Amino acid sequence: MPPTDAGAATGQAPATAPHPSATGAGTDGEDTLDLRLPDDFVTRLGETTGAGTPATADLLDGVGDWGPTLTPAGAFQLVPVRLERDLPLICRWMNDPAVAEFWQLAGEREVTETHLLAQLDGDGRSVPCIGLLEGTPMSYWEIYRADLDPLARYYPARPHDTGIHLFIGGVADRGRGLGGTLLKAVADLVLDQRLTCARVLAEPDLRNAPSLAAFLSAGFRFAAEVDLPAKRAALMIRDRSLRDLL
Repeated sequence: MPPTDAGAATGQAPATAPHPSATGAGTDGEDTLDLRLPDDFVTRLGETTGAGTPATADLLDGVGDWGPTLTPAGAFQLVPVRLERDLPLICRWMNDPAVAEFWQLAGEREVTETHLLAQLDGDGRSVPCIGLLEGTPMSYWEIYRADLDPLARYYPARPHDTGIHLFIGGVADRGRGLGGTLLKAVADLVLDQRLTCARVLAEPDLRNAPSLAAFLSAGFRFAAEVDLPAKRAALMIRDRSLRDLL
């Protein structure tokens, strides 16, 4: 997620299906989300949540209620996106060249709006969030169910695998080591709040060396190279069982 240590585009937008607003095929600006769960994922959801559980259930254990967490950089909190409040800011960030290089969502307001609405109007398996550091909006995050995402077709998914995409929006916040610090904090939040989740993962572009360094500094391990439809990705995993060792 560019000239940052997880600074501008640490964990790129998902790369498993072309985003309707992307210009041309084969970019990194594809939308992870096909936002109607495929039949095989519906079956898997039933198996992991119990028979009769609707697909519209809270699949991420209330991201909006996770609250703040203390980091070496200050208090940090994920706040789910509200379109009317956050769209102008996120659109401005998406048009920053360092972000646009990997997210490929630069352009008119409608481009960002389409990307956000796909999640906000979806089934709840991806939650877009603003990251607040000491109360100031400074980053964009997507917390998503990797095991219920098309990404699951490209790696050995396990039930409740939880994925992260992010970028740091404020130029002044880049180059300060915040990427690794906040990645660790968010991964810890996921593991603390989602007790059924054994792994937090991401799939940054393999070419994005600063991004890989940020994930490694946050306790993620490099698990594999993965050929996705639009990029060769590094599968980065933070295991609950190794949480205190990496």
